[in-house]
Amino acid sequence: MVPARTDDKKRLTSASTKQIARLAVDAILEKKGKDILVLDVAGVSGVADVFILVTGDSELQNRAIVESVRIKLKQEAGERPWHVEGTDHHHWVLMDYVDLVVHVFLAEKREFYELERLWGDAPREEVDDLLQAADVALLAD
Repeated sequence: MVPARTDDKKRLTSASTKQIARLAVDAILEKKGKDILVLDVAGVSGVADVFILVTGDSELQNRAIVESVRIKLKQEAGERPWHVEGTDHHHWVLMDYVDLVVHVFLAEKREFYELERLWGDAPREEVDDLLQAADVALLAD
């Protein structure tokens, strides 16, 4: 479930990728997402510049995280996802914002697919539950 870039795939606004990624991290933190990991995949992938991975405790929590990200990015940056997959069961939801991809997992799906290992060469930063997105060094402008 890693989308490829295409010529018709464009963001709606000029907000920076790091700006919308910070908003996404804050939205995830608001819904108590766990094991948040930010990956800077710009140098190792043509798919996106930033991946955010997060684990929820249940389908209900994953649904809340997805909606929180969607609403915050729309209200505060005017961005809508280019593509979303996985909302039928909320086991693994992929939200594609062109240069930013947010992956919301149940723990067993995250362990099975091991995206962290797949993108092992990418710079990464774990986000502590007590932090805010502004504290994430990889997302600093």
